[in-house]
Formats: sequence, structure tokens, C-alpha cells
Amino acid sequence: MSMNFFNLTSYALQQVGKPVRFTLDQWYIDNTSTTRNSLAQQEVADRILEESNRLTNEIAEITKSNKLNVDHRLEEKVNQIEFLQNEVELLRKQVGMEIETLNVYVMRLEDCQRGLQENCMAVCMKCLYLRDQRLGIDLCHDDVQKELEQEANIISCAQQLISRAHGQVTEQIRVLRSCIYFIDRDLEDKSKVLEIDRDNKELKETSLNLSMYHGYTRLDVANVTAEEWEEQSMKNIETAAKEINAAIQLRTFINLILKQTIQDLVSQYNLVNDAFKRRIEETKHMKDKLELDHSELVRQVNEMTRNITKLEIAIQEKEGFMALSHTRLGRRAHRPGLELCRDVADTSLIEEVRILRNNISKLQHMLCESQASLRYLLKSQIEVEEKINIKLNTLKIDEVNCMTLREGMNYKFY
Repeated sequence: MSMNFFNLTSYALQQVGKPVRFTLDQWYIDNTSTTRNSLAQQEVADRILEESNRLTNEIAEITKSNKLNVDHRLEEKVNQIEFLQNEVELLRKQVGMEIETLNVYVMRLEDCQRGLQENCMAVCMKCLYLRDQRLGIDLCHDDVQKELEQEANIISCAQQLISRAHGQVTEQIRVLRSCIYFIDRDLEDKSKVLEIDRDNKELKETSLNLSMYHGYTRLDVANVTAEEWEEQSMKNIETAAKEINAAIQLRTFINLILKQTIQDLVSQYNLVNDAFKRRIEETKHMKDKLELDHSELVRQVNEMTRNITKLEIAIQEKEGFMALSHTRLGRRAHRPGLELCRDVADTSLIEEVRILRNNISKLQHMLCESQASLRYLLKSQIEVEEKINIKLNTLKIDEVNCMTLREGMNYKFY
């Protein structure tokens, strides 16, 4: 039928200028062909319309579903970020509180270090210096000296321990501040993401600020997977939580150090004071004994002085008797002639002279011994007086100076 139509047309063109005459069959054929072509085009149009409606509705449903899914994913993302943001903010607050607490511990350690150096060590070294000013035999390495040296050693060890703890706390504060830095960066980034996704969630297809991208760069510029993002977010939280636990353990350790250090120092402080008290009592006892010995020496010196005076008087008296006997003998030596005989009187005078000479010798010997004894007594008295002065100096150093200084030693739980 189509071929006939084209043939008729060609024929009509050939007969240009002449009236065209068609047969009735050709007329029927032409009309029938036109009707059929029209019906075919209508069927095609109906199918296209039906397919268009179906495709439009399907795409509309898909687009709506995709938008709802994207809105839901955006809502989930916003909720997830808000949850992580709240967790991170809470953790940041805990980190900040921990830093403030550790700063208090730094002040405690510094106060303890300052107290140990300016108070305790200074007093201990001052006591050692003062005790070096003891005199004579009292300048000995006694129990007090040993305990003071031990106290100085304990204080020095405590200072080193406190110094190391101070360094650890300072380092932990630095680490926590580093955690805050990364947390703040994370919070800043998440705040920007929240702002973007909240705005995206509020956008609609009818919004006025929409735009089409006609560039060549791909729209998906993300280079981090969701798993990597979540892992990095949790890593900051885990790191901060780990450092908080480390700080708590460090604070517990420092409390234990301070408590144990103060206990050791107080224990040694009591040992030194007890040694001082014992030494002071020993010194007082020895001083009292020396003072008693001194009193006895003074008494004996006085008695010996009186005895020497008595012996000197006795010798002088005996020398008078000796002079009397010599005078008598000398006079009787002038007896004349036969009268110059060894009679009883002469024998008695000679015997008296011998006895007097012997007694005077004994008295002089006793006088020499008494004088020597007096010299030794005086020497002993001087030595005892020196010892008493030494003991008084020691008591002044130990009881007055050192014990007064040690009353200012203030061991407290910093």
C-alpha cells in the first residue's frame, strides 16, 4: 500500500501542469493508508505516553525514595556526629579538670620540695654545723651525729624522688594539653560538618539556593573511608581516656610517694630527737658527776692547803726544838775537863736531835707529797672545770640551739 502511494505521487509529479486524475481505487487506497498511518502513530504515541507516565512515576518514586534515604543518612550522620561531639566535649571537660588537678599536684610537689630544702635540710645541716663546734672529747661521732647524717641522706633522697615525680607530672600535663589540642581540632571539624549536614538536611528540591555543577572534577572528593573516619574519631577518645587513666594512676602514685616520704622523714625526725634527748641526758648526767667531782676536788684542795699549812707550822715548830737541842749540845760542848763526858743528858740530847731530824724529814717528805698532791688536785680541778665547760657548751649546742631549731621542722602531708 505504501508503494502504491509513492507511485501515485511520482506519477502526479510527472504530470505537472496537467490535471491529475486518480482512479476510485486509488482514492480508497490513499484514504485507507492515511487512516492506518494515523492509527499506527496514535498507538505509538499512546505507548510512549504510557511509558512516559510509568517512567516518570517510577523515577519520581525512586528520586523520592533516594531523597528520603539520603535525608535519613544525613540525619544518622548528624546524630552520630552530635553523639561523638557530646562524648568528646565531656572527655575534654574531664581532661581539663585533670589538668587543673595535676597543676594542684605540681604546686604540692613544689611546696614539698621548697619545704624540704628551705626548712628541713637547712635545719639538719645547721645542726650538723653547730655540733661541729663542740669542744674536746665531746666532738665525737655519737648516735646523734649518725642519726643527723642519716636524716640528711633521707631528706636528699626524698628531694630526688619529689623532683622525679614533679617531672612526671609536668610531662603528663603536657600530654593532656596535647590531647586537648587534638580534641579541639576534632570538635572544630565536627562543628563545621554539623553545620554543613544540618544545612543539607534542611535543603529541598524547591530551595532557592540550589545550583548545578558543570565542571569536570568528580563531585565525590572524599579520600577517607567511613571506617577510617570512625576509627580516627574513636582514637582521639581512646587516647584521651587512656591519658586520663594514666593521670589518675600518677596522682595515686604521688599521694603514695608523699605519704611514704613524710612518714619516713617523721620517723627519722623522731629518731634524731630521741638520740638528742638521750645524749642530752647523758651529758647532763656526766656534767652533774663532774660538778660533784669538782666540789670534792675543791674540798680536798682546801683541806690539802690547810694540811700543807699545818705541816709547815709543824716543821717550823720542830725546827725550833731542833735549834733548842743544838744550842744545848753546843753549850754542853764547852764543859771543862772531865765534865765533858757522855752522860745521860748528852745521850738524851743526841737522841732528841736524831729523833727531831728524823721527824722533820718525815714532815718535809709529807709536805712534799702534800704539795705534789695539791698540784695534781689543782690540775684535776682545772681539767674537771674544762670538762664541765665542754659539757655546758655541748648542752648549749644540743639542748638550746639544735633542739630549738628542730622545733621549727614542719613535716606535713603536702
